[in-house]
Amino acid sequence: MSESGGDAAAHWFAECYAAEPDGVWHAPGRVNLIGEHTDYNDGFVLPFALAQGVRAAASRRDDEVLELHSRQAPDALAAVRLDTLAPGRPDGWAGYPAGVAWALLGAGCPVGGASIAIDADLERGAALSSSAALECATALALTELYGLNVDRRELAALCRRSENEFVGVPSGIMDQSASLLCEQGHALLLDCRSGETSAVPLDLAALGLVLLVIDTRIRHALSDGRYAERRRSCEDAARALGVASLREVTDDPGGIERVERLGDPVLRRRARHVVTENARVLQTVALLRVGEATQIGPLLTASHASLRDDFEISWPQADATVEAAIESGALGARMTGGGFGGSVIALVPTPRRGNVRAGIEDAYGTRGWKPPLFLDALPSAGAHRLR
Repeated sequence: MSESGGDAAAHWFAECYAAEPDGVWHAPGRVNLIGEHTDYNDGFVLPFALAQGVRAAASRRDDEVLELHSRQAPDALAAVRLDTLAPGRPDGWAGYPAGVAWALLGAGCPVGGASIAIDADLERGAALSSSAALECATALALTELYGLNVDRRELAALCRRSENEFVGVPSGIMDQSASLLCEQGHALLLDCRSGETSAVPLDLAALGLVLLVIDTRIRHALSDGRYAERRRSCEDAARALGVASLREVTDDPGGIERVERLGDPVLRRRARHVVTENARVLQTVALLRVGEATQIGPLLTASHASLRDDFEISWPQADATVEAAIESGALGARMTGGGFGGSVIALVPTPRRGNVRAGIEDAYGTRGWKPPLFLDALPSAGAHRLR
């Protein structure tokens, strides 16, 4: 687009409402560098914000109605009175922004009606957290329209509540935290038990590296039950080990030995992934803090193997992408996101970027798959007002 994202969203609002919006807010998608399915186990995650995301152009209205338009779903107008919001009503894409209003009201935040026009340059279902970006853009719009000063960590928790209780996806806090708290040129180390965060340098370009995001174009839906089943397995494993969460096993020097003694082979595999993944996050952070980003590749690849074999959430295109990327010169690669579809990330020396891309495209072509989509991931700033 020749116009900025803020201008494009404002123009879309004008198409919908024949008026200028009161403001435009942007919330980014995210890439999780490492730390998958650890967030709801009170573990460690290391996401960073993308330049791409969701924009909400919005204005107040005085009839207590929340009206929602999406450029990506132009025939799916949603309008609902705030006093009728309830989990599952409305459903579909509109449930994410509507759930944010419901969660804010439930927390005593006196938001009122709003006209909101949504625009995005982030693929849905690509495991880049488009749903959390939609929630966070809506949350910023509603709170600022009504002059509410809500701490960003609290806002992340309310957006998560919306996704968990209103939409019905049992996600952790990572996606909303990344969208609201990340800093440009950094990843965000998040301790999901304490809520503590710290910025971790991730200036890959200065080190001659690029993080390539490969959208396999296999779409996932975290509400289809398989994500929830993995979460239940982790909770069952924690109970079998006599702990409140698998994070406690991570903190135990003999934790992995305890995991290997679990009698149920499925619970053993699920717990082994979480405990070893937490360790990989901390090892990655330690390397990034001393400028050794070129050394994190094997940790990324080990993460993928664990997600494929122990957590069993990979899919054929992801496995083929990881294999082709490494064979073509990537330092490491792994699936990212909740699993069963979405994207792969590959850490690539910049001179090899073309070779890696060609190798992946060849792997898809020989299998007769639809060509993947590629994106150079640029660690970017968290959610903010555009105009």
